[in-house]
Amino acid sequence: MSAVLISDLHLNESDTNLFNKFETFIASKVDGFDDLFILGDLFETWIGDDDKSKFNLEVIEILKKVSERGIKISLMHGNRDFLIGKDFCSYINGILLSDHHIYQDGDSKILLLHGDTLCTDDVKYQEFRRLVRNENWTRDFLSKSLQERINIASGLRDMSNDETGNKVSEIMDVNQEAVIEVSKKFKIKKMIHGHTHRPFFHNENNLQRVVLSDWENEVSFATVVNGEISLKTF
Repeated sequence: MSAVLISDLHLNESDTNLFNKFETFIASKVDGFDDLFILGDLFETWIGDDDKSKFNLEVIEILKKVSERGIKISLMHGNRDFLIGKDFCSYINGILLSDHHIYQDGDSKILLLHGDTLCTDDVKYQEFRRLVRNENWTRDFLSKSLQERINIASGLRDMSNDETGNKVSEIMDVNQEAVIEVSKKFKIKKMIHGHTHRPFFHNENNLQRVVLSDWENEVSFATVVNGEISLKTF
């Protein structure tokens, strides 16, 4: 078995260079793998599966062609695109994963997650996460018109960017106790996540923890072949 894993693309229609990078990566780096995992924040914002803008349809078409080539696509929610639903997954012939997913290749078990749940020192973000992941909040948001949702999402994004700029960088990184706790809970010795935008291959506390990059500059992505993880650049 083999897989390629990416995270934190933050695709948006105003950044054509980023879209071109995504298109080139998909065309040149995923063939030959059994699985493509997108570990959250494929989009900068996602306001609902009924938002069929030209840009969204272009992304869908690219991913749909990956599925048609026989590569299984699995994705999970990030902190920016947590409203991706079953319809989007149906469009791309993909699978929506839970917040914690075990990828098993033979005897090797690898925990996949976006990574935001590990940043427990960022108390304000964790409170916000609980709010917007609530079913009542989601139902109320999706009941609004597309334009209303665009306006709300824009306001939330601006608020998030302002708060991020005022936070100490360590707060936005993972909490080591949270990492140890989740590794014990799922009984794993290997983990891959994104969110923090700090690509690195950590070996600590008898745990391999691979962190993926965002896509603003050089892209760090992971591959898994026969249970062995590699961190590569694109």
